[in-house]
Amino acid sequence: MFSRTDFSGRVLRTLLALAIRSSTAMLVAAPAHAELKPWPAAIHGEQMAVTGGSQFVRVGGSGPAVVLLHGFGDTGDMWTPLAEVLMKDHTVIVPDLRGMGLSSHPEGGYEKVAQARDLAAILDRLGIRQAAIVTHDIGNMVGYAFVAQYPSRTTKWVAMDAPLPGLGHWDDQLKSPKVWHFNFRGPDVERLVAGRERILLDRFYNELSANPAGIDEQTRDHYAVLYARPGAIHNAFSGQFAAFPQDAVDNRKLLAERGKLTVPVLAIGGDHSYGAHLATELAFAATNVRSAVIANSGHWIMEEQPEQALALIIPFLGE
Repeated sequence: MFSRTDFSGRVLRTLLALAIRSSTAMLVAAPAHAELKPWPAAIHGEQMAVTGGSQFVRVGGSGPAVVLLHGFGDTGDMWTPLAEVLMKDHTVIVPDLRGMGLSSHPEGGYEKVAQARDLAAILDRLGIRQAAIVTHDIGNMVGYAFVAQYPSRTTKWVAMDAPLPGLGHWDDQLKSPKVWHFNFRGPDVERLVAGRERILLDRFYNELSANPAGIDEQTRDHYAVLYARPGAIHNAFSGQFAAFPQDAVDNRKLLAERGKLTVPVLAIGGDHSYGAHLATELAFAATNVRSAVIANSGHWIMEEQPEQALALIIPFLGE
């Protein structure tokens, strides 16, 4: 037998457990999205000299260093939700990639091994010897080039939803119609896109997401303004994407000469995008790869399901 008080307590605990379970299910099923927030006041940004130009780099917090690298369709701003949490006990470094965001627009230097060397120089300037790397899309490619060239400077690597040029099944993936933009460049293309950057970016946000509504109007407008900056589309298509064939050559050489990476790697894919297959791809380049899949997400993981992403990345970095 049990008292009315015991019974009430059990009912309350049961209702609470059901509420938590329901909330968790809604988190997985609902098209959650991250609102673009202002950067915390404790994070400051500055232009840092790199080969042939400058990169805009945000830095904040204290403790073990974490570098956050974005990809196409985003800038360093995509990392605000993660940076806000990490900077409580980490030093967070968030560059805008070469020719993107608030960085300068040099004509060359977009090979990912070259961008990785620029990143090493940025860390030197900040007095940072070792860092964990968290990357997405083209950021994965710069991240691999950094880890492969500077393995002693990398503690862990989180890679999100993009493969590596020249490795694994890269050549097969080039046949997919979804990567039409890899060879979409030239002066006439840039004239067509000028003033229509939002239309162009919408195509990527809509086609490569699980639910386009998960990427809100504020986010779309914000990045459209940044990609409308003079030189931004040119540097994305004729810089970052145009370098992929050379990146493939460089990556095969790095793998042949230096072997697979041995640092712990967390491969995160959206279930409507690379999913668990990303870990298979990264296993061609690394020996210690852990797989994780984000539910109800396409390619734009930090915009579509930021809570799930943080729940994977933060514990991994803390191990």
